[in-house]
Amino acid sequence: MSAGPRAPIAEIGFFGPIIEQAIDGVVVIDGCNNVVLFNAAAERLWCIDRSEVIGGNVRALVPHHARADHDEQIDRNRLGGDDRLVGRTVEVPIHRPDGSLVWGALSLSRTRIGDTLYYAAFVKDVTEDVRRREELYLLSLVANETDQAVLISGRDRRIVYANRAFVDLFGYSREELIGAEPSQLLEGRHTNPQSLTSLDNLSRGMRTDMMEFIAYHKDGREIWVSATVNPVLDAAGEMCNAVCVISNITETRQIQALQQRVLEAVAREEELDAVAALVCKEVEAIAPGVVCSILMVDREKKLRPLASPSLPAYYCEALDGVPIGPSVGSCGTAAWRGEPVIVEDIETDPLWAPYKELPLPIGLKACWSSPIKLKDGRVAGTFAFYYTEKCGPTAWHERLVEACIHLCALAIERHEAKAHIAQLAYFDTLTGLPNRSQLAQAIDQRIATAQGDPSCEIALLFLDLDGFKDVNDTLGHSAGDALLVEIGRRLKDQVRPHDVVSRLGGDEFVIVLGNCDSEQAAQVADRVVKALAVPVDVDGMGLSASVSIGISLYPSDSRNREELLKHADTAMYEAKNAGRGAFRFYSPGMNEQIHERLVMVNALKESLRAGHLELHYQPQILGETGGLHGVEALARWSHPQFGQVPPSRFIALAEDSGLIEAIGEWALCEACRQLAAWRAQGLEIPTVSVNLSPLHFRNHHLPAIVAAALEAAGLPPEALTLEITEGVMMDRCENTMRTVEAVAGLGVRLSLDDFGTGYSSLSSVSTLPIAEIKLDQSFVRDLQSDTNARTVASAVVRIGQSLGLTVVAEGVETEPQRRFLQGLGCDVMQGYLFAAALAPEAFVSWLERQSPPTAAAAVAAVA
Repeated sequence: MSAGPRAPIAEIGFFGPIIEQAIDGVVVIDGCNNVVLFNAAAERLWCIDRSEVIGGNVRALVPHHARADHDEQIDRNRLGGDDRLVGRTVEVPIHRPDGSLVWGALSLSRTRIGDTLYYAAFVKDVTEDVRRREELYLLSLVANETDQAVLISGRDRRIVYANRAFVDLFGYSREELIGAEPSQLLEGRHTNPQSLTSLDNLSRGMRTDMMEFIAYHKDGREIWVSATVNPVLDAAGEMCNAVCVISNITETRQIQALQQRVLEAVAREEELDAVAALVCKEVEAIAPGVVCSILMVDREKKLRPLASPSLPAYYCEALDGVPIGPSVGSCGTAAWRGEPVIVEDIETDPLWAPYKELPLPIGLKACWSSPIKLKDGRVAGTFAFYYTEKCGPTAWHERLVEACIHLCALAIERHEAKAHIAQLAYFDTLTGLPNRSQLAQAIDQRIATAQGDPSCEIALLFLDLDGFKDVNDTLGHSAGDALLVEIGRRLKDQVRPHDVVSRLGGDEFVIVLGNCDSEQAAQVADRVVKALAVPVDVDGMGLSASVSIGISLYPSDSRNREELLKHADTAMYEAKNAGRGAFRFYSPGMNEQIHERLVMVNALKESLRAGHLELHYQPQILGETGGLHGVEALARWSHPQFGQVPPSRFIALAEDSGLIEAIGEWALCEACRQLAAWRAQGLEIPTVSVNLSPLHFRNHHLPAIVAAALEAAGLPPEALTLEITEGVMMDRCENTMRTVEAVAGLGVRLSLDDFGTGYSSLSSVSTLPIAEIKLDQSFVRDLQSDTNARTVASAVVRIGQSLGLTVVAEGVETEPQRRFLQGLGCDVMQGYLFAAALAPEAFVSWLERQSPPTAAAAVAAVA
């Protein structure tokens, strides 16, 4: 900065050089407010050369905001003696030409020299002081306005400073704090002495990690705190101060304690309602003024109270079963939306309009509900805070709810997982009924109870569905499963709530009737038989279920669970042997019958293996000419021990024991062989019919088996007729239909047996490759006495004629029956009127009697 010209001021006299050398800026103005003196220090302070200032108005030096009315202020001072600034020191901003800002401490004096009133301003550069003071002010704001408590101790480890947060947290005034030792203030009954020792070491300048401990409010309240201490060292490296920062972690600790207690309860596998009640009680203890409620949302989207320990019982009962929806209070709406719902005024909020008479009378005015969501996103329940004031949640409440929602979700998921495991371990996955393991426990529990009461009886009903295998084989397993589910439901409807209905597996069920005598057991069994006989709608088809029931009684039949089950099982087989669709009580003689049945099954297996089964052949007669249409091959079993076993008995044994497929394949091959042998002898027998079970047509190898039997016998396909039941026709399995088509594709004729007695329909008969239908003998038997039988017979014959199918009437035993069927135009008849099923030799003799020349030639050929 250049020196520039200096205006002579005579009045200053010889003090000029002294002023020029002053370290503070000096500015003097005359009576016209023009600068007459501007020393070197002033030049440095304003960064302006005096030549630019002297002679000019002083307002160029004052702060920008004061320049407009600066002259007026000086004039008022001159004229009125306004000495607001004279004799005082004030800090003023100084705006330099380069735009920077500095601060000066200005002291103003006034003196009259001659007729002129001069003002002298002495300005000291205090920029660094102002900046330091501003920094200290900001630091004080940080220290005093922070939510964390701060105290500073001196060399003697006594408090020299405590901020507002410390005062608010511990309740002491600053006067009580200054000079006190921190450990003396914070120590209490449960304070860990090691923590205070560590705190004392920190105040000595010894660094340790952050610590957490219980401190105490002035009124004795416990406060969990987290503390860190930073020592401040002087130039010599000695500790001169220690700054301690303390955080209130009481809420965090409370949440941690809540979480720990709840997780421990979950780990102990306490019941879900007990865990939920614990959550509510813990929350209400640490959040005064809050009433806590937890509701579940069931699979039907209805509210189910789980825990509300502070709400009256009638309140929870009123909520039980309420469907969730868009306007169902706070909880029902939160569950519906899947997001929190805050209602600060229950009385006026439309969400509560239908339900506000529940909370308002007990002083609850606001409600905040949050959905409890599981990992799969499903809303499993709601967690709600009720308030006695019209308000919303605080930040502390929000933290609490966030923690509790996660805890509730964990408890619910653990409960559901446990229930699922129990379901798998103790309940049937298809019907939901208790399984064998659960059944064993239930029987043992009832036996233990009954042992203390000699008059107490227990009944076990062992149920097995009749012909259920046919449903699976013909309609498929999905239809069978649907039938089993419905049967399980109907069984539960027929017993008391405390009775047990169990599924052992397959089509076997067990009912346990506690405190039940034989008469009551018979009544239940009768109701069950009738209830299951009502058709079940499965895929649009009405299926009637027949059931055989065996009953054993405690203690008369046995006092042992396994024996009771075995005896009931034995009685069930007796019910099946008695005609099925019935029930039987156990008696000791039944064991012998069961043993005999097992022996017969083994004998049947051995006879089949050894080739002791044989086929008999019943002729089928043309209705119009009386000639031979063909023969039906029928299995017969003659055993050395059991004698001639009726087909109705051993075929049932074969079906129950899984031998029916092997017997069918044997009959197919043997019938083809025999027909080939007769033809080789010159006997003209057009065709042989063989009965196959539905199981054969579920075997995709059947076409190959049939082709192999025909090839081995050297027969053309049209020489073989396979009789199938209506169950095969109703089988909706794609593989079964392909097998039927493949067999027909060989050229083999298919005959629908027992037409009219099952579930077949005209659509299935007309669309499948059937060449023949057989009128069941039950209709033929009643032709003379039953108008309905004659109507059915007429309808069947007309159906066959319209579809171009051969109609075969079974069980023709009288001449009137034959004439009636002949009059209808029935194609073929068979029955005792013509011949019973005959052994091969006897059949040849029968042929000889029917047609002597042809028969004689055939016999001669044999001889």
